Amino acid sequence: MTWHWEYVPDEETVAAGAPPGFLAEVEKKADELVRAAAALHLHGAAWQAADEGARHAFVAGGFFVYMITPRSELVSIWQVTPDPLP
Repeated sequence: MTWHWEYVPDEETVAAGAPPGFLAEVEKKADELVRAAAALHLHGAAWQAADEGARHAFVAGGFFVYMITPRSELVSIWQVTPDPLP
């Protein structure tokens, strides 16, 4: 298994209608979160503790809600929220 990120349940549900530039920022930050989680949880698949729960990440154009699941070596993005003003 290798660390990765994904929209949960899927990109269509989570990111529909979000501006492409904002989504590019979300995905760039998600890549950073994956690298950080991989470095922090070197043996992620063997993780025995509880997950840390949902967190927020702020990027240019809005924010998103994500969770790190070490056992699955996964950063899941649950919600994206673009700023209401352009």
